Amino acid sequence: MNTVRSALTPRIVRFLFCALATQSVIAQPLDLPSTIQHIDASVKARIDHVAAYNVTEHYAVFRGNDTEPSAEITVRTAYLKDQGKNYTILSESGSGIMRHELHNILEDEKHMSQPGVRDTVLINSANYSMAFKADAPQQVDGRDCLVLQLTPKRSDPSLFRGTLWVDAKDFSIVQLEGVASKSHSFLLSPSQVSRQYAMMNGYPMATHARGTSSVAMLGQITIKIDYTGYQIDLVPSN
Repeated sequence: MNTVRSALTPRIVRFLFCALATQSVIAQPLDLPSTIQHIDASVKARIDHVAAYNVTEHYAVFRGNDTEPSAEITVRTAYLKDQGKNYTILSESGSGIMRHELHNILEDEKHMSQPGVRDTVLINSANYSMAFKADAPQQVDGRDCLVLQLTPKRSDPSLFRGTLWVDAKDFSIVQLEGVASKSHSFLLSPSQVSRQYAMMNGYPMATHARGTSSVAMLGQITIKIDYTGYQIDLVPSN
């Protein structure tokens, strides 16, 4: 079981931990340094202004091409700006080993959301080099988006190498896709990850996430996450 645990803790959820919103509007095409400044500002705005939120998260683990999950957990997540996340398990079912690994992921997410630690996984210029990947905006969910290539500035399983889509008007994160910059274990391949966001109370919040790894002895493992029922509290304006 220890071998399975080390193999199945790719932290495919936390690559995705981060980000982001601001209210700037593009009046004309921006150069790369200006765009990066706006993205950094959007990251800081969300961290500074979202005081707390509650959300229901449903985790499902799939093996290979299975259409039915091997395990599921539904949790109610409570986030506080100065403390990070805490979880209350609402229900769980399926494989005990898989559920154990989902518990590990939740503990990892809790750790990565803590102030100080959180700064090391944000999608900003402190953690990533950025470059334009497309010459023109692309539409994602009906929104015109700037497309950027992300390259982590250090080799860390918490970071990923891939693509970021940000809203061309307010620079809020819309979508990300990539591959972990470093595998967490020699027993698995680097995880492929994706995450989608929607604007809520003026800030982008995750709605769906997915991570896939090839794991020794188990084959392909996919974790899907759905986020519903947000209740968001903002820092009072002065």
